[in-house]
Amino acid sequence: MSEPATINPRIVEALYCEALLLSDEVRTAFTLSGRPDSDHAQDEDLARIALSSEGLRTTTRMMHAIAWLLNQRAFFRREINEMQLRRHGRLSSDMRLSDPQQTALLAPTTARLVETTRRFYERLLRLDQSWRLTDLASPSALQSLRDRIERRIAG
Repeated sequence: MSEPATINPRIVEALYCEALLLSDEVRTAFTLSGRPDSDHAQDEDLARIALSSEGLRTTTRMMHAIAWLLNQRAFFRREINEMQLRRHGRLSSDMRLSDPQQTALLAPTTARLVETTRRFYERLLRLDQSWRLTDLASPSALQSLRDRIERRIAG
């Protein structure tokens, strides 16, 4: 198994551009200008509910993704420090979820878009978790200094 990629400014910028494009597609797909295709009033109501629910889930997912990427960008530009990033820059694992029953009621292109945003969010989640694990594995400069002082005091 290969080592996970570390987060760097180029990766963040590429993901940010991808997130902006996906968000624009989501906005276009979920505007309520069109009507769901259905022959029955009840089916049409269920399709409208599915469109609204999955639209909200998908746009929220993309908003969280963009917020996370903006935090990463701010960190690399030294606008926030590592402590601020760790405190406020965590992705929620709940955002990756969709309702398969409702997604099935969507037009195929919209359902594929929902899945694409879900997979994109999963990628960000893996990067976030990998970054947190690798940074926790290596002690910070402050922790190294504390360890040296404690060893000297202990004799």
